[in-house]
Amino acid sequence: MTAVTIKKPPVRDRLLAAADELFYAEGVHTVGIDRVIDRAGVAKASLYSAFRSKEALVRAYLEAQHERRRVRLLQSLAAYDDPRERLLGVFDVLAEIAGTPTFRGCAFYNASAESPDGGAVQEVCDTTRAWTRGLFTELAKDAGARDPELLTAQLMVLYDGAMAGARMDRRPQAMADARAVAATLLRAQVQPAVSNPA
Repeated sequence: MTAVTIKKPPVRDRLLAAADELFYAEGVHTVGIDRVIDRAGVAKASLYSAFRSKEALVRAYLEAQHERRRVRLLQSLAAYDDPRERLLGVFDVLAEIAGTPTFRGCAFYNASAESPDGGAVQEVCDTTRAWTRGLFTELAKDAGARDPELLTAQLMVLYDGAMAGARMDRRPQAMADARAVAATLLRAQVQPAVSNPA
């Protein structure tokens, strides 16, 4: 009888998986590096070999969060044929995320709130915000908004508020409320402007 060897994922992947679970659930500064190492089941030297520092691990965690969210949004939005529904579909995706038992709000807001200005956290959060803003602007243009930048600014406020509300109130329905408000804003942007009679 031959023994079956179960191959473990690479050390870097194990560290990232542990960081993802612990940092998201408890915070990037609350969780010490020893807990991540323990959860990953690796030696301390392995962490420093793979990431050089905790800051580099936090950066990798946030970059992985961004990539997963980006892919999920783009794949989900591709299912919508109508450009207006595609824009509103962002809030449908957020509703799915907020409805999961492990939802603890936005990983980027959470990490940013407990980190000083400058450094890896701010850099990744700024990149993520720019991407989200760019997505809304592109979707607003495709939907025929008269002022895509204004609509984007309004949608970003809704996005932020819905994420915070869903977490703080433990109410995923905040996303549906945000979607309804976004639909009203979008209708106002795509309806013909009313001209004043002479």
